[in-house]
Amino acid sequence: MVNLKIDNIDVSVKEGTTIMEAAASAGIGIPHLCYWKGLNEIAACRVCVVEIEGKDKLITACNNMAEEGMVVYTNSRKVRLDRRRTVQLILSEHDCLCATCVRSGNCSLQKIANDLNIHDTIYEKHLEEQPWDSTFPLIRDSKKCIKCMRCVQVCDKIQSLNIWDFEGTGSRSTINVTRNRTIREADCSLCGQCITHCPVGALRERDDTEKLWKAIADPNKTVVVQVAPAVRAAFGESLGLTREQATVGKIFDALKKMGVDYVFDTSFSADLTIMEEANEFLERYQKGELRDRPMFTSCCPGWIRFIKSQFPELVPQLSSAKSPMQMFGAIMKTYFADQIGKKPEDIYSVAIMPCLAKKGEANMELYYGEYAGHDTDLVITTRELCRMIRSTNLMPTLLKDVEPDRLFRDSSGAGVIFGATGGVMEAALRTAYFQIMGENCEPDAFKVVRADNDDFDVQEAEFKLKDITLRVAAVSGLANVRKLITAIQRGEKHYDFVEVMACPGGCVGGGGQPQHDGYEMAYERGQNLYFLDKNAPIRHSHMNPDIWNLYNNFLGEPLSHKAHELLHTDHNRWEMPRSPERNRNGYVINPNLKLQG
Repeated sequence: MVNLKIDNIDVSVKEGTTIMEAAASAGIGIPHLCYWKGLNEIAACRVCVVEIEGKDKLITACNNMAEEGMVVYTNSRKVRLDRRRTVQLILSEHDCLCATCVRSGNCSLQKIANDLNIHDTIYEKHLEEQPWDSTFPLIRDSKKCIKCMRCVQVCDKIQSLNIWDFEGTGSRSTINVTRNRTIREADCSLCGQCITHCPVGALRERDDTEKLWKAIADPNKTVVVQVAPAVRAAFGESLGLTREQATVGKIFDALKKMGVDYVFDTSFSADLTIMEEANEFLERYQKGELRDRPMFTSCCPGWIRFIKSQFPELVPQLSSAKSPMQMFGAIMKTYFADQIGKKPEDIYSVAIMPCLAKKGEANMELYYGEYAGHDTDLVITTRELCRMIRSTNLMPTLLKDVEPDRLFRDSSGAGVIFGATGGVMEAALRTAYFQIMGENCEPDAFKVVRADNDDFDVQEAEFKLKDITLRVAAVSGLANVRKLITAIQRGEKHYDFVEVMACPGGCVGGGGQPQHDGYEMAYERGQNLYFLDKNAPIRHSHMNPDIWNLYNNFLGEPLSHKAHELLHTDHNRWEMPRSPERNRNGYVINPNLKLQG
């Protein structure tokens, strides 16, 4: 243990503890902008400086260790003057139009400037102007960037894509897309982790809320909205609701009050996805197609973008099943439209998702009969939903629990846990067990594939069902995915079925979720979904009566011709920019295929 004094308080901490952590253990907060424990501890912002007795120069608290006998002052006059000067310098290169910034009220720079009682900037303004494609789902505003390096670090360390880089020196230093590429030319997965880790409004999603308001106001459009499981686990964080208060029914109530015509739970189409994907897996397994390489799940569009750019040779191993979002959209434009007497083009299909990559996925086209359009017309993130609720002046605590509309009201706990890493695998195994054994398993029989902590490393398991031995894995976070695929290709690992989620923790940790500076919330949100599953009246996808009504009245059976037409896709229909390493190895983008996003 190391004993020191911080602001006249005796503190005892383990050796190797930073001054910032030592202060926090004593209830003393030290302001910072760039620091994120375990990810970005480089003292780039220098806001966290403290004074050490006996030393002339101030030192940064985030990357200097507490030492025996050290006397630290976190709020001396010298520290306050230096901290104010540093923040004012940062503000001189920052667009301070807070009233029009999506992060207003949830911005670390804004809070620190207010806490330091800074009312004006004393240095000459120099705002960096970089052109950006405002139609791309990921938006970067260079005028707001404070060069904290978090986006670079999370993309490099957690996602292993190296999309961002620090370039230039001195006053010309900036963050930009690597290798002189535009963002559309880059192999970006659209995971959005750079957004959730940005302390200011320099990175955000493309705002599509006005498109939804326009559709709601259009008398010729029937607006149908689906809400993803991970959204209910997080939306209350921005609206001051507890876990018990933040039910999906309150989201449905808010949407109805905004003027939406029909509301649905994406957990229903998650059940539909399991029916198709579990049957597809068993069919491919029994045909011997998975002897050498596993079948990979296809629910996560960030993962699809990753595999197409990094490991294109493995694309045939993807399940052909569409994501739950796209499946729901396809059913909306066909069966549902017919049931309510509408043309497919009159249906405006909206998805509320925790994800940026879903905005790109919405570009996928639906061809059925004589109709050619999109499964999903619009995607808005959890953050956009919260902004819409606030803009309508709805009181979140007064919202009621509203049921989803018919024809798709029922959903299972298996569909709910799609939002957490391992959830798709667990849901699929529950149904695969039924297909093989002829009876339902205990709902928690396969919970070993759940992440048991917030490290979100690979979860592996092996199950013997009659004469079949299934080897499965679930993985999230693209750096973890890269390591796992590399091990598979080297023959070090062998699985039959692998679930992949691009964001650490799965959809609950998605790039469109509410932001909490310095905190990862995916694990806690995932536990919320498992709580809902445990208390759900139906816990197996194949026990959902509305699913069987859909098959009996429209689709026929899983993997039928009609099911393939509507619920499956050709992953070779669109192309991704290859990673620079792949381009050097001779992969060439087909000029006849379009890019998604």
